[in-house]
Amino acid sequence: MPTQPEVLQIDGREVAITNPDKIFFPRIGATKRDLVEFYLSVADGALRGVRGRPMALKRFVNGAEGEAFFQKRAPENRPDWLRVATLSFPSGRTADEVIVDDAAGLAWIVNLGCIDLNPHPVRADDLDHPDELRVDLDPVPGVEWSQIRDVALVTKEALEAVGLVGWPKTSGSRGIHINVRIERRWRYPEVRRAALALARDVERRAPTIATSKWWKEERHGVFLDYNQNAKDRTVASAYSVRPLPDARVSTPLSWAEVPACEAEAFTIQTVPRRFAEIGDPGAGIDEAVGSLEALLELSHRDERRGLGDAPWPPNYRKQAGEPPRVQPSKQRLAADAYDTPEAEARREKQRAALERRFAAAEATRAEGGTRPTPTGRRRSSIPVIEISRAATRSEALAGLDRWKARWPAAAAALETADVLVDGMRGRSSLWYRVRVNLIHVPEADRPPQERLDPDYDPWAGYEWSDQTGQPERAPRKPQSERGERDAQ
Repeated sequence: MPTQPEVLQIDGREVAITNPDKIFFPRIGATKRDLVEFYLSVADGALRGVRGRPMALKRFVNGAEGEAFFQKRAPENRPDWLRVATLSFPSGRTADEVIVDDAAGLAWIVNLGCIDLNPHPVRADDLDHPDELRVDLDPVPGVEWSQIRDVALVTKEALEAVGLVGWPKTSGSRGIHINVRIERRWRYPEVRRAALALARDVERRAPTIATSKWWKEERHGVFLDYNQNAKDRTVASAYSVRPLPDARVSTPLSWAEVPACEAEAFTIQTVPRRFAEIGDPGAGIDEAVGSLEALLELSHRDERRGLGDAPWPPNYRKQAGEPPRVQPSKQRLAADAYDTPEAEARREKQRAALERRFAAAEATRAEGGTRPTPTGRRRSSIPVIEISRAATRSEALAGLDRWKARWPAAAAALETADVLVDGMRGRSSLWYRVRVNLIHVPEADRPPQERLDPDYDPWAGYEWSDQTGQPERAPRKPQSERGERDAQ
């Protein structure tokens, strides 16, 4: 039975916490009330990361073990003291997003089921010029935590070489974040370009443990995700609780702590005491504002050496100077052949043919068939096959387990980094794709591409898939058509 709401008085404002005894973290028995109390205990530090920033709401209404959904638009039923800002997105659409200014705002969004905080790197009074460059150290599967710490220290050196101060924190998940306050002089594309130059510099300094390569099949060690600085990208901010079983916290660190820190040491049960005893190691970040000029000059030097732009996320328009937006394992032409008028005409012809193939594949899907890939026949230099697409990670990985049971010899030859699990952004939630790199499987033993199991279509219930640059969101299909699809 749901418990009665509790009304909290926070700095003169009333915030109702509905169903406060609802379990959000079953393994440790932490409730929604516990989550609210955590954020209030570290409010000064948490607000340092979110105050005045528009925020995407990632809601876990059934707790950390339930599926999350994204809500960009602020709820209509919100207190009059809660501000919003109107953001525009790469799709061309706009949304009024929530701005958290105080502890009452923190409690209010946590009551919605927001476990972690996901602010944009801009302030509401200037949405075009970020004041934060974000370094996201994202390890490939199998990388040891000690290697992530080593890459963080190399990143510190690279930042200092261009006159910038980095503020490290555990991501609360698998990596480390380093935030850098910057002058509000540059737009998103320039900040992203500076982040790319930094990633490449760290890769040069530590080539065996760090990478700037976007495609997962090319990565090794720790990836510096420069695309987290593209517009509309958000990352968990300081003191965000992450939806992991132990309620781990993205915790600011001093640089002296980085060499020996352990991510699992920071949870909602340990961080409040740490905060009370030592305060916030990130407290000086707003006073350490730096310039991107040296990083942008490094980017110019890279360009003169032939290093141009790197791939953007797939939901962005193709950018001028961007390399071919095709996985290396599927690239069939020389790089410069993808940007000619003839190549564009060829892609348009392929897209039209693909639409016909998608339509013809519907009957096959009912029998467990898969949709065609967007590049047609491949001539792979990297032998990657796709295993599953699913609404949840567990369903996608269950498909991988079934594949391993069918191909035990190939499965035994795989290394940890050969299994590529991607969280793909759908309309309001993630869906999951699993691929396998067969590079370590003897060529004679490599399984063929099979029908995907399962083969989930995130746009099955809509008239079309949302596309970049398409201002109108895809409407849902009539209930009768959705029922027919569900019956299949």
